[in-house]
Amino acid sequence: MTAALPTHPCFLNGEYSRLCDAKVSVLDRGFVFGDGVYEVVPVYGGRLFRFDEHMARLERSLAKVRIRNPHGREQWLAHCRELVRRLAAETGVQDQTVYLQVTRGVAPRDHVMPPDIEPTVFMMVNPMKPPTAEQRHHGVACTSARDFRWERGDIKSVSLLGNVLARQLSADHGAVETIMFRDGFLTEASGSNVWVVHEGALLGPPKSEHVLEGIRVDLLHELCEECGIAYNLRPIPEADVRSADEVLISSATKEILPVTRLDGEAVGHGALRGKPGPVYARLYEAYQRAKVEQSI
Repeated sequence: MTAALPTHPCFLNGEYSRLCDAKVSVLDRGFVFGDGVYEVVPVYGGRLFRFDEHMARLERSLAKVRIRNPHGREQWLAHCRELVRRLAAETGVQDQTVYLQVTRGVAPRDHVMPPDIEPTVFMMVNPMKPPTAEQRHHGVACTSARDFRWERGDIKSVSLLGNVLARQLSADHGAVETIMFRDGFLTEASGSNVWVVHEGALLGPPKSEHVLEGIRVDLLHELCEECGIAYNLRPIPEADVRSADEVLISSATKEILPVTRLDGEAVGHGALRGKPGPVYARLYEAYQRAKVEQSI
């Protein structure tokens, strides 16, 4: 049975249309090779959150895979705002996500990068699906796995089969994420960055080719400074994750979310074991302020 396609507004190669009507060539290299990159920009109250940071990461990803950026930032901004406006006009929804995808373009199937072809630009907008109040109050469960994905996690590539397989591992157990380890050290989750709290300090893995530089990496650094919380990026052994005072995950849609069970075991210690912790609570409140202050 084929699922019904949504009818939300989208943008494809210079034209606005409906998701159910948008079509690309079967020879698009994004389709046959996963040869492209993407971004997801959160929208709060009709305004784009940390747009410049998302554009900077898109530009980094495009440069790393040697795809020409087809638009300047003002063009990207105009298209994003128009899609947000259209969905809000139709549904009244102001909190949304904008998905941007650029593939190398259409060419005969050959692994070699063809020169001088026009990139395919696709954008769509959807209502935001934030964590529930229950998830924020009680925290969420995660599973763990060996990080079996490719070596270039720093590129936000549309080639996401490894992430899909990793996410399904947690879905099969009714959990919200799969936290991954490479050679005994924390990398990230299937679709989120992962953080641990030890003795009141927020710790994350160092920036590397194995970890996507989430927009919230720098944001949480800023929020930690605002809240007086120590912050450090360093290699984190798996044992430090399992013995952490708190474990957090962050992403465009999750914002920041407490993990209270990992592989069926409660996270944390003492009276807070299996419950969201104080560092999460302070960062969550600071994040809500940032949503208002850093959206355009």
